[in-house]
Amino acid sequence: MSDQNNADIIYTKVDEAPELASASLLPVIRTFAAAAGVTVGTRDISLAGRIIAAFPEGLTEAQRQSDDLAILGKLVKTPGANVIKLPNISASVPQLTAAVKELQSQGYDIPDYPETPQTDAEKEARKRYDAIKGSAVNPVLREGNSDRRAAVAVKNYAQSNPHSMGTWSADSKTVVSTMSGGDFRSNEKSATLTADQAGPVRIEHEAADGTVTVLKDGIEFPEGCVVDATFMSAAALSAFLEEQIAETKEAGTLFSIHLKATMMKVSDPIIFGHAVKAFLKPVFEKYGAELEAAGVNPNSGLGALLDTVKGAPKSAEILAEIDRVMEQRPPMYMVNSDKGISNLHVPSDVIIDASIPALIRAGGKGWGPDGKEADANCVIPDSSYAAVYDETIRYFKETGALDPSTAGTVQNIGLMAQKAEEYGSHPTTFEIPAAGTVRMVLANGDVLHEHAVEPGDIWRSASTRKAPIEDWVQLAIDRQAAEDCEAIFWLDETRAHDAELIRYVRPILEAKGVAGRFQIMAPREATRASLETVRKGGISVAVTGNVLRDYLTDLFPILELGTSAKMLSIVKLMNGGGLFETGAGGSAPKHVQQLMEENHLRWDSLGEFCALGESLKFLADVRNNPKARVLGKAVDVATQGILDNNKSPGRRVGQPDNRDSHYYFALYWAEALAAQTEDADLAAHFAPVAQALAENEETIVSDFAAVQGRPADTGGYYHTDPEKTESLMRPSSTLNGIIG
Repeated sequence: MSDQNNADIIYTKVDEAPELASASLLPVIRTFAAAAGVTVGTRDISLAGRIIAAFPEGLTEAQRQSDDLAILGKLVKTPGANVIKLPNISASVPQLTAAVKELQSQGYDIPDYPETPQTDAEKEARKRYDAIKGSAVNPVLREGNSDRRAAVAVKNYAQSNPHSMGTWSADSKTVVSTMSGGDFRSNEKSATLTADQAGPVRIEHEAADGTVTVLKDGIEFPEGCVVDATFMSAAALSAFLEEQIAETKEAGTLFSIHLKATMMKVSDPIIFGHAVKAFLKPVFEKYGAELEAAGVNPNSGLGALLDTVKGAPKSAEILAEIDRVMEQRPPMYMVNSDKGISNLHVPSDVIIDASIPALIRAGGKGWGPDGKEADANCVIPDSSYAAVYDETIRYFKETGALDPSTAGTVQNIGLMAQKAEEYGSHPTTFEIPAAGTVRMVLANGDVLHEHAVEPGDIWRSASTRKAPIEDWVQLAIDRQAAEDCEAIFWLDETRAHDAELIRYVRPILEAKGVAGRFQIMAPREATRASLETVRKGGISVAVTGNVLRDYLTDLFPILELGTSAKMLSIVKLMNGGGLFETGAGGSAPKHVQQLMEENHLRWDSLGEFCALGESLKFLADVRNNPKARVLGKAVDVATQGILDNNKSPGRRVGQPDNRDSHYYFALYWAEALAAQTEDADLAAHFAPVAQALAENEETIVSDFAAVQGRPADTGGYYHTDPEKTESLMRPSSTLNGIIG
């Protein structure tokens, strides 16, 4: 393995299907890169790896791991950073506790996750775990803004081989429902700090009796920073959810709630818990004391609730009441109809940026508990970005489904550097314990923002610094110039935060002399304009904030390409380095399940191929290594070959899977290097490799086919056994002999 501190490229070790795929692909990458003098190291940012690093005290020397996330956090601030980042688990509490239990079963002496910490040790453990759960990785590594778009090869393939699209009809009952008041959008306040206001900020809660509690102290905000504060009313949320349950029942559609309990790790699990309580309101009214005594936490979902109740007093009585109430409720949108896993089972199972685009692609249909497709009420409590999905559904009801064979594309320039707009996941999000007022107090004594709150309200603050905003606008200017196409800043001047950003955007565009090349539109209007452009086959650049970056780079790719896992995702780090992301991992759990049951991994590594090509070309520039550029160009040829020759993984046993696609990637990569004329040494080196790979095709493919159709053992879900995983993912001794 390469020296981790001096490797030219760092390839991240992650979780689930992407990590299993790495066991097959990474040896290929290392062998090919070595021919150009390029070293490839790894750093462990998996959920299990981060847990192990956080609790070294009880571990043996062999079990301990370095804090690789912290190490990478420093690396991405250096000019020479070159990191290929695969999708990692953004852990919900159920995922976190499951990972802890697995590690404990493997002999790791780490503490349980304390739901309600009492002792100092439990409070310390909770503090460390809270730093791990949710979207903890991305804010650390994303020291730059995002440039996401479909790679040319991927887009060409999607147009030549259009994926299936559901049929939309004008009388579809599928709708988006969102709050009209009392939510984060309606209560938002925002301000840009002056020089006099810059410095430490204190967040405090003053109760009705005058008691002041400091919720957070010592937060440093520089001059020019946009600082927001808002809250969601628990009473308004509960009333809204009850109303939607009743309306869904009356409409005869599926009830579905769409949140991001992984990225917005503090606020959205609480909202999810409100949905569980609203759906089972009669149960909580009748057995609230028993449920509390049993340790039920609705924020963890219906699945955890049912498991907890089974071991509690009156379990049979409570379970019978749950069944009775469920019969009276509308049918739920299902994650897995065959296994009875509903929308409300686990907060991380239904993630808005993947779930709603999939429903839209299917013609507005979701799966019901009867195993059949049906229209759905898509409940998105906070109205901040619900209009994007509402307008998309309205548009397709009017126009019919998109045709991928002629569709254009929406690229994205996303503001996310230095934890920009970390709504709901930031450690400045609180569930309010008592009625009173929450204030943000500046160092000079000014009260920047304040809100009157009630018990259970969810109050949150977020910030966006000046330098990332300016970098984001320049990145948008560069991308628009490169494409010479429509470009839209998705900003709503009637929203407090967006109004502050517009005050930055307009002067910069005017100073650069490019104001006429950009539009500034509210998300609803920008959605329709972009969809019209895509339908006509054009290109639009969506210039958005952090959350919309996340949402749109799933929505448009799923409609255009059939998946968001094949996007070219480049983070141009502000200090000169590069972070190359490989796409979304939302489907990874289902892929692992299939692998364990029948040793077929349908994870598509196309995102990894795209990121690798860009990483090598970037390395060529910053390290003056022309051989790396030749490698990078050849990666592009190999990626096109995978698509043109239909060598991506199939969905079923008996079809080629992830391992097959890696073999063909190596074959096409070697053939491209052998055929190129820019570097004679590389051509000579890879000619025999290409020949050996081609001559042994039948044997290698047969080796892969022979292992399919029976259960596979990885030695763990969150923390796999390296030897078992390598044996599983590299079953061809012939291929291994060629690659090494």
